[in-house]
Amino acid sequence: MIDAQRERYVSLATFRKDGREVRTPVWIAGGNGKVRVYTNITSGKVKRIRRNGRVRVAPCDIRGTVRGEWVEAQARLIEDARKRDQGIRAFVKKYGWQMRLALFFSRLSGRYEQRAIIELHF
Repeated sequence: MIDAQRERYVSLATFRKDGREVRTPVWIAGGNGKVRVYTNITSGKVKRIRRNGRVRVAPCDIRGTVRGEWVEAQARLIEDARKRDQGIRAFVKKYGWQMRLALFFSRLSGRYEQRAIIELHF
């Protein structure tokens, strides 16, 4: 399993209709047995997860260079606004000023309502 407290980035591999893998480095946060990924609701990874919740994750650096073992997981988009906000608070707690800055720019650009949390189950 991925240690969401220790890892700063993970490579999230989602799958296209034809089975090809798409890898994306993402922020990860966790606690209380839950592992979450922060993204935009309009991203390709969200579209792929809605179709097929099978994902793989591995520790990586900011550029996506994998530096650990891949782990299979099931992903689901958090639809409930209250649970999504709880997830976002976990990212603010972990990433501090970086997450606050990302949220500030999402407000400025009009994308604030497009925030999304994906929950991973190993």
